[in-house]
Amino acid sequence: MQVTDIGSREDGKIWHRKFVSTKYGVLATVIRNASARQTKTVRFLQVAFDTTGESFLAGDHHGNIYVFDISRNRFKLVQRTSQACTALAFNLRRTTEFLVALADYSIKCFDKDTRQLVSWMRGHEGAISSLSVHSSGSYAISTSSDTAQLWNLDTFQRERKLNIRQSVGIQKVFFLPHSNTILSCFSDDSIFAWESDTLFCKYQLPVPQDGPRIHYKTFAVTQDGKTLAAAGRSNLVHLWCLDSRQLLRVILMPPNVKTVRCMDFLGDSFDAGSNQTLGVLSQDGVMRFINIQSCKQLFEIGSYEDAINSATICPKGHHIVAVMDSGALKIYDVRSLSPEISKPPQPLLKQVTKGNINVGLHTGAGQRSVKTSGRRIQSKVLPPAVSTLDDKENDLPNGLNKKRLQALLRAFGEYPAKYRMFIWRSLLHLPENHAAFSSLTDKGLHSAYMCLQERYPIKSHKLQRGLQRVLSALAHWAAVFGETDYLPLLAFPFVKLFQNNPLICFEVVATVIVNWCQHWFEYFPNPPLNVLSLAENVLAHHDKELLQHFVACGITSQLYVWPLLETLFSEVLMTEEWLKLFDNVFSNHPSFLLMAVVAYVSCCRAPLLLCTDKKDFEFFFHHRNSLDIGAMLKETYRLMDSTSDDVHPSSALSDFEPLTHGQYPIFNKYPTFIVEYQSQERERIRQQEVEYLRERQEVQQLHAEAVRQQAEFEAWYKQQELLLQGEEQRRRILQEEESKLSQQRARLAAMKRELKVKELNLIDSARRRFLKHQQNQRSVQLKRLDDEIQRKMALRDQETAAAVQDIEVRQMELDAQRQLFEQQLAKEQERVSQEVRAEVDTRRRRAEIDHYTFQNLIQTDGDVSQKNKKMLEESLAEVGQMEVDADWQAEVNKRLEKAEGRQEKQRERLVNLSKQTCAKEDQIVQLMLEVEGKKVG
Repeated sequence: MQVTDIGSREDGKIWHRKFVSTKYGVLATVIRNASARQTKTVRFLQVAFDTTGESFLAGDHHGNIYVFDISRNRFKLVQRTSQACTALAFNLRRTTEFLVALADYSIKCFDKDTRQLVSWMRGHEGAISSLSVHSSGSYAISTSSDTAQLWNLDTFQRERKLNIRQSVGIQKVFFLPHSNTILSCFSDDSIFAWESDTLFCKYQLPVPQDGPRIHYKTFAVTQDGKTLAAAGRSNLVHLWCLDSRQLLRVILMPPNVKTVRCMDFLGDSFDAGSNQTLGVLSQDGVMRFINIQSCKQLFEIGSYEDAINSATICPKGHHIVAVMDSGALKIYDVRSLSPEISKPPQPLLKQVTKGNINVGLHTGAGQRSVKTSGRRIQSKVLPPAVSTLDDKENDLPNGLNKKRLQALLRAFGEYPAKYRMFIWRSLLHLPENHAAFSSLTDKGLHSAYMCLQERYPIKSHKLQRGLQRVLSALAHWAAVFGETDYLPLLAFPFVKLFQNNPLICFEVVATVIVNWCQHWFEYFPNPPLNVLSLAENVLAHHDKELLQHFVACGITSQLYVWPLLETLFSEVLMTEEWLKLFDNVFSNHPSFLLMAVVAYVSCCRAPLLLCTDKKDFEFFFHHRNSLDIGAMLKETYRLMDSTSDDVHPSSALSDFEPLTHGQYPIFNKYPTFIVEYQSQERERIRQQEVEYLRERQEVQQLHAEAVRQQAEFEAWYKQQELLLQGEEQRRRILQEEESKLSQQRARLAAMKRELKVKELNLIDSARRRFLKHQQNQRSVQLKRLDDEIQRKMALRDQETAAAVQDIEVRQMELDAQRQLFEQQLAKEQERVSQEVRAEVDTRRRRAEIDHYTFQNLIQTDGDVSQKNKKMLEESLAEVGQMEVDADWQAEVNKRLEKAEGRQEKQRERLVNLSKQTCAKEDQIVQLMLEVEGKKVG
């Protein structure tokens, strides 16, 4: 088994050697020590797997959260919360986020990759015991003893809150797998199913009325959400069918299971979510895995010496992570624990093959041969196992055998430390009577052990309380144990060994008293002389020289036997030596303890023969000495085998008898009248002491009252004197105060005058400052006006200059256009006039020529008259055309005249605009002059 101490490292490997499958199936054991120099282990508290089942979260007592990746063999520190966590959840919709319920009743969501706080949810007023996440990863339910709250993991806001009556507490509230149903389980064993969207109550499981109440504490649901397992303060496990809402089966766990701490179903790859294997963790720290159909135990993890505090199974059922009582983490490989788990079913198709059918029939009486295929095949039958009476006597609980254990002990000298407590419990046949032990402890501390710390001071308060508790239970069981002075010495080594389990400690001590302390109390309150004489007889039988030396020195068995017996060797042996001794004591007859005393004396005979003073002997038998425990045990076995029957203590001591189940046996092997007398004497002394204390208290009260009255009288006289002195002193003080008051009044009046003058000065200075401020403001305003005027004047000058320039440019453009138009017009008029005149002259001349020709033709030839007439008409048409052209020329002249009129109007408008601009400039100049006049004024 590999042990990994992660210490203060933030990441690393989980195991450093390749895993080798063993029957224990432990991949690795993870511990965390506070530092390299300190061996103090920081306990892991909570574990939660992710949806893949290959990684899990683990939170320790200091608030450190680690992620362990089994597939990659790596661990990593992902968060430091500085406070212990009470629950974890690692199956959110965003796979890098996880929920942590802290000791301050709040829930935090972190991102494992960025290590950033995602959200902080508050609302609980008690410790959060569980976190349940919906299969979608979008909702979560947090449960405390007084309330359950539904959270939206997308907005991290509280959606619903379940409040209950104070008389009924909440055990657990959780989502069913792959469903919108919420199961709520209460302390009165009632179970309700709710719709998560509407919180409508779907159904209630009937509370079992037959038999005792189980007081449900832990619950488990199969992955298909159809079967619910519930258990609590008994060895019964209820299986409920959530579809039919009926109780399917009641599983009775083994007798050594008294209560069930937690349960979880073991997933299987081939069962479609209808898990058949249930892991049940009981109060003894062992988690047993049983088949819920056949009720067979498949395997178990943990042990009494290495107890499991809580366990978590991965969703796929491949790994189990257990938080041990020591605070360590153990990672188990399920396939190494049981090869049958997650084994595929047999194929449906099977081939028929040729061969002989061999059938072996057998009964408990003998053998039978069967003929098949012409051959005679004889089946071999093992004879039935017949147990002898001796074997039955040597059979121990939990499948152990006393003879085999004794052989193992003879071979190795001790039992394995890992299994020592388990073997002791089997050897002693401890009944584990919880009810009987509770009835003893409910009586409280016994009066004889109220002041135990004064007689036996112990540094550890836990050990002190444990010893006080066990001794009180023993005293309530038998009155003699309240009067036995050496009982704390006898019980202390067992209390230290079983400090975490007071029931086992009590039963071990009671078994030791009943069997190995036989006849010890017959001569009470004196030492058991009969038992001491048995040891002395054995010593005389084997070592007469040493016994004669004791007699010569005046040393009796009360000095060399009784100190070893009353402390059970705890004063003279080291822890490992003491454990080896009691491995052998519990494995043998009760007389072995007396033989061990004689063997111890015999092994130390050399130094004892050198001692002659009684104080030296007393010191020797109350302190540790150099002794080989192996040699002492060999000597003890030699004495057991070689001592004759007439001297052997076994003839006077009865065989081992275990405590009975149910109730512890009555222990009355002591002189009751002496114990009763001592009890009566103690009670009488206690009553006298109480009476004495009461009387002393009354006397002290009377004395205190007298002293108080005397003190009151003296205080009254002193008070009167002090009052007179105080009155005179107050009169003087009053006069002094009056004089001081008059002086203060005069100073006050002067101060008032001075303050009034200062006030007037301040008012005057404030007025002047205000006037100056107003003057400055006005100056600033005037300057602002001047700047504005200057700016406007500059702007006006710029605008005027621009306007003038524009006008001048426009005027020049107009003049240029006018001149151009005039030139063009004059040229056109001249051209047109010339053309007209030329045309007119030409036509006139032509007309004259034509007319003259016409006249000549008329006169000369009348035949061509018609042709000439036509030519005449054409000439007349041309003349008409010329007239039209003349009219057009006249129209052009008119239009030119109109354009010149418009230009003239434009010039007039520009002149008017220039006049207006000049007027405005005059107004501005006048305004500036007025402003300057005001400034001067």
